[in-house]
This record gives sequence, C-alpha cells and structure tokens, in this order.
Amino acid sequence: MSEFQVQRSALTHTRIVDERPTELAVCEVLAKVDLFAFTANNMTYGQVGDQLGYWQFFPVADPAWGVLPVWGFADVVASNAPDVPVGERLYGYFPPAGYLKLQPGRVGTGHVIDATPHRRGLPIGYNTYSRVLAEPGYERGNDALRALLFPLFITSFCLWDALREADWYGASRIVILSASSKTALGLAYALADDDAAPTVVGVTSSRNVAMVQGLDVYSSVATYDDLADLDADVPTVIVDMAGNGALLGALHRRLGAQMLHCIQVGVTHRTQVRDEGIDVSRSGFFFAPSHIEKRMADWGQDGFAARSGGFMRGAMIRCAQWLKVREVTGVEGLSDVYAQVADGTLPADEGVVVRM
Repeated sequence: MSEFQVQRSALTHTRIVDERPTELAVCEVLAKVDLFAFTANNMTYGQVGDQLGYWQFFPVADPAWGVLPVWGFADVVASNAPDVPVGERLYGYFPPAGYLKLQPGRVGTGHVIDATPHRRGLPIGYNTYSRVLAEPGYERGNDALRALLFPLFITSFCLWDALREADWYGASRIVILSASSKTALGLAYALADDDAAPTVVGVTSSRNVAMVQGLDVYSSVATYDDLADLDADVPTVIVDMAGNGALLGALHRRLGAQMLHCIQVGVTHRTQVRDEGIDVSRSGFFFAPSHIEKRMADWGQDGFAARSGGFMRGAMIRCAQWLKVREVTGVEGLSDVYAQVADGTLPADEGVVVRM
C-alpha cells in the first residue's frame, strides 16, 4: 500500500511513497483504511499545519514533507489490544494511506481514544474514533456521505452554538463568505432551523449562485461583486470560510463600525490569502476542537455526541438530495483530483471520496 504526502512549504507539490506496516507492539492495533473524504478542509489543515499542529498527527521521516489528515473509515485487521478486537470498524482521523497503527487508551462502548505517545498532547476530538458497529442504526451505505460531511458539519454545529452563545454579537445580520462550501451550508442549515437567528446572507462566486440559491437555505444570496452594494448600516457578523484577505479587508472597511465581529474559519481561496485592512481587534480564528472540548466539559462526552450527532445526521440527509459523490480509487486516484480540490475548482455540488 502507499501513502499520499505533500510538500509542507508548497502544498501543490505531492508524492506517493511506499508504506509497509511494522510489527505491532503490546496494546497496539492495526487499522486498514477503507475509505476517506478529501475536501477544502484538508487543504486548510496544510495551510495552518505549523500553527495548529496538524503535521504532528501522522509525522513522516522527511520534515520537508507531511501528511494532510483525512476523515474516514478503517477496519481493525490485527490487534494486541483486547478491548479492540479484529473486525472492529472505526470512523475518525487517518492518514491518506493504507494503514494506521493505533494505541487504544480509553475505550468506551462507542469510542476509542488513541494514546499513541506523539498524539497525547493533541486535541482529543482528533484522537477519538467511533466504534460504528456499536451505533444504533449504523448503515455502511452512508459511509461516503458521513466521511464527506461530518468533519465539516461538526464545525458548522460548533459555529452555530458559539454564535448563539454570544447572542449573535448583537448583530441583526450574518454574512457568510464562501457560502457554497459545505461547512458554510451546514451552518446555514443550523441557522435556518433557529428561529432566534439573524438574517443570513450567503456570498459566493457567480458560477455557484444558481446552485446556492436552489438550496433555499440562505435569506439571500450575493456574489463577491455584490459586496460593494451591501447595506453598510446593518449590524453584522461575518463568518469567513474563504480566507481571501483582500476581499475580507474590503468588507471590513465598507461596514466600518457595523462590523461587530468577524469569525475566520477556513481557507477555500487558498491562493488569495492576504491581510489587507482586516480589523483584527474584532476578529478571531475559530478552532472547532477547542469548542468541542468546552462543550464536552459542559454537557459530557455523550451529551455532546447526542446534540451534535443529531444535527449532523439531519443535515447529511438534506445534502443527500443534491450532493454528488465523486469516488476515486486509491491514493493514485486522489493524486488525479488533488489539484481541483487544492485550487477550489471542484464543482460545489460534488465531493471526493477515496476508496482504498
């Protein structure tokens, strides 16, 4: 089997290397990766990999290269851990590769927390694997959609929850940039179902306007060119999924004092990241794992799973009506579509799933 790696200083440069699992140590298990999704979210891991530690999850020998973590499913094919037997199916964080060795720490009825030494200081949300065969109503046929959407919709849920907890920062309008991104659409679903939420404007490129309008989930839809006409007298919160500094700076300047807060989430416009006129005093980067840990402390792990899981399943059912899954084979297939995901030219109504 092989592993897909990227050059850390130039994410468009990639390579495929041979991968050979080593012998299992005591208390380790070997998981064979079955399928995973690859989205703009994975590119964001690379963009902020040094700042937020994403390169640390699956380190490689050559420090110039790294692995972009992915979300998907794997089956335990060998085990030296009695609580995690062969045949267990896991959903969680994997390398884009054939195998991953895990060292189960805390093991519950529905989850396994990896305690591999180099991962112990990393966010628990990324180290937690769901034992899907123990889930009531688990359907393997939904694995592709789950791999595509759950990693994005958990951020959507956390964003909605954080906005609600902050009482919308006093705003009467939420402007979401890169409104066709699946994380943005998940947030839009949550806001549309919340009677207390402000008006929501989705901003997208002209090529995606028809698709976004057809979903009928935003109060209104605008293009990036329309932002110059946006009413500047409405108290506004910006949720930025794009990471286009020039665009965001122009919007900050237009809204002035009515820009009450700006939440920066993703980097879908990867080649246009610049900070030009952004008001950093009223801006903040949103790190979903921190919010997850906070809510796990507030609600308990099972309480958080129940609330977020209910939302994500409902949103996934909605997306199944329009989302097209593009399935490719192996890391070679990922290599073929990687450029489209990296430069944001993959159609907004498609999602890539790699089946190993």
